[in-house]
Amino acid sequence: MADGGARQPRASSVSTGASVAVGNEDSATSGAGAGPRGVGSVVPQSDSGAVAPLTPDVEAVVARWNPQGMALLRAVMGGGTSTASGVRLIGPDDANTTLLRTELARFEPRVDLSDPMADASAAVETTSSSGAEPAAVALILLDAGSSLGSDTLRLVRRLRADGTRILLAMNGIHAYQDWRSVREHDHELLAAQGVTDLDIVPVSARLAVAARAGGDASLLDRSGLGALHAELAAATAGAETSGDGRLAAVTARVLAETRQRVVDQVAGLRSGSELARAREERTTLLAGRDGGRATALSTLRGQLHLARVDLMTDVGAQVRALHTAARGELDRSRPAQLGDYPERLQQAVTELTGVIDAQIERRLADLAARISAANSDRGMPPPRRDPAPRVGEDPDPRHRGVEDHLMIALGASAGVGLGRLVVSPLALVPALDVASVPVTLLLGIGAAAWVVRTRGQMADRAHVRQWVADVVVNVKAQLEQRVATALVEAETALADQVVRASTARMVETDRRVAELEARLRRSAAEQPGQLAACERDIKIIDRRISSVK
Repeated sequence: MADGGARQPRASSVSTGASVAVGNEDSATSGAGAGPRGVGSVVPQSDSGAVAPLTPDVEAVVARWNPQGMALLRAVMGGGTSTASGVRLIGPDDANTTLLRTELARFEPRVDLSDPMADASAAVETTSSSGAEPAAVALILLDAGSSLGSDTLRLVRRLRADGTRILLAMNGIHAYQDWRSVREHDHELLAAQGVTDLDIVPVSARLAVAARAGGDASLLDRSGLGALHAELAAATAGAETSGDGRLAAVTARVLAETRQRVVDQVAGLRSGSELARAREERTTLLAGRDGGRATALSTLRGQLHLARVDLMTDVGAQVRALHTAARGELDRSRPAQLGDYPERLQQAVTELTGVIDAQIERRLADLAARISAANSDRGMPPPRRDPAPRVGEDPDPRHRGVEDHLMIALGASAGVGLGRLVVSPLALVPALDVASVPVTLLLGIGAAAWVVRTRGQMADRAHVRQWVADVVVNVKAQLEQRVATALVEAETALADQVVRASTARMVETDRRVAELEARLRRSAAEQPGQLAACERDIKIIDRRISSVK
């Protein structure tokens, strides 16, 4: 820390025998405090009233089981004098700050914090050495979700210039997953200002509340409250009480908390809860040893079958709509337009193929997204696009058969009869009787020609309509084959993804099972030695306590 507040080295955690020190890799950076007050123990004082120093074996036990408590003891024993009676708190006046002050008040020795001040300029004036009663120590609360601002950097420079000892704490780390990157960025901003001796202590009062409610010492260490309290205790050492009584109280609490941690470890070893959890985890892993391959393949087949049914239904509906539209257009076409009708039908088939392809790709993309998300794969390659189905050659010319000759005869007969009927009034005039014959013939020929032509057009239209029906059946078959081919290719690709992903999970499962089995064997072999080491550490602490009774 600046002006006496430089970073302290990370509290070490050495594991010996059964003991594994519980610490927070982030909050232990600046040391830590003892647990919350309220744990009664014997004050380790000598007969002369002075606090007897800890022996090396006691220090080793405390450092191994309670590194944060050891850091607090060193801070209290090495603290100097201070002209201030409290710590000026600079930060937002919100629920997180209130909870932080409440949890810090549970630690011993107690550190007096002022009311939070959110105004940077007012905070500088209050902590400045030119004030009436300046605070020699200032605690600045930083936001875990945003980087340092220019106002905070300016405040740090002003406080350092006034000789105020500065402590930085990042509050609310439980609410932000990227608080470590924010903390590193804040360090970079401070270093850019020439401030390289200030550390930022990550804290979370909510984690401390959860640790206190559940009696979890490791969670209390991870909350960072102990580390912050150690920093504050070191900064304000000698400000409230003289050394021996304060050191005795802190030493007693640290020893009591350390002993309780060892006792908890012994209880856990004897109950076999860790081994039971490891066996349960191994059983769970073995139950899913196939990596979910069978379930994934079954789901894939079901989804592909559903996609096949839906797409085939869509193809049938689209083809029926095409056939209906083709018949309507054919009925509205003039006789002269029947010649280029196959080209228009081919264009309609090409457009329909594009629609079907889009539906296939969309459905397969949805299926691939679900399968790839479950398997963390990159997805399925886009399906290939074949040319649109062809309608085939143009319809053959209609063959003129007996029906056409019969229509000629019937048309001529009807025309002659119609002509005879028309010219029958002329027979009443003798002079025009001769002229009625050629008129009757002309009218008969004309009527016969019209009947034959009309019948031919109807026959041609019926011929093209039959050709359209055949073409539509062929197009439907090709589109259904197109759908089936796309689904088969998709099934091959997606099944390969499922197999690869499940194989990777099987390998990972086998590795974890092997680790668990090795840990179970190691724990079973090391448990007697761990219990002996824990009992030895308890005896060392008990000898220290009994020696000062």
